[in-house]
Amino acid sequence: MPEDNFPTKSSHKIRLITNALTAALKLWLRAQVSQVSQLEVEIKASDRQILSGCIPWVSIFASHAVYQGLYITRIKLIAENIQINIGSVLKGKPLRLLEIVPVVGDLIVEEKDLNNSLASELLSTALNDVLVKLLPENCLQSQPKWQKIILDNNQITLFANSGATTENIPLEVRFDLKLIGNQELQLIHIQVIKNDVALLEGEHNYHLDLGSDVDIQELSLIPGQLVCRGRINVNP
Repeated sequence: MPEDNFPTKSSHKIRLITNALTAALKLWLRAQVSQVSQLEVEIKASDRQILSGCIPWVSIFASHAVYQGLYITRIKLIAENIQINIGSVLKGKPLRLLEIVPVVGDLIVEEKDLNNSLASELLSTALNDVLVKLLPENCLQSQPKWQKIILDNNQITLFANSGATTENIPLEVRFDLKLIGNQELQLIHIQVIKNDVALLEGEHNYHLDLGSDVDIQELSLIPGQLVCRGRINVNP
């Protein structure tokens, strides 16, 4: 039988390295989340690139993942020109990034997952910070307990209970969400209603700077779903 029908030692070695890298990357990704239903990783690299610690292209898909209490319905990421500690990985040590990695991604968060995220410190703290900035002179005596989020066409409505532990004073916050450029969100037509009393209404708006590591190409709200497409820099 011709020799070409058998894999060479070199190609077999590279396959082992690719498999080891894929497994290491999956382990690293699983360590970043507390829960994930589906996780797929694909690596495209030549033998020379792999052995030099450079991965020119990686695709990652995950569904129903939980990151620091944030529930993500589906996410697909593509990264290029990744520099990693290949020598340590081949010795069984954790994968580590050596340089900043620009990652292009598509993110979908369904309304039910966004509601599950209300218990996370990241989301609740962010909502509380926005509320304090919207109402600096009418700051609530106690932090609200966020109960529900409703997603509509380019609009978000939040419901919470405010007041002391023994009280259940209803609080409603409603605003339209708009992407300005690629690194700034604008909340417009903001309404804040507490116990049927309007604390804020009219043409009030609020700007949120996403930072230089973020480049959002699309951010859309439809009933029951948030869709985001863009780029983010992942730091080592």
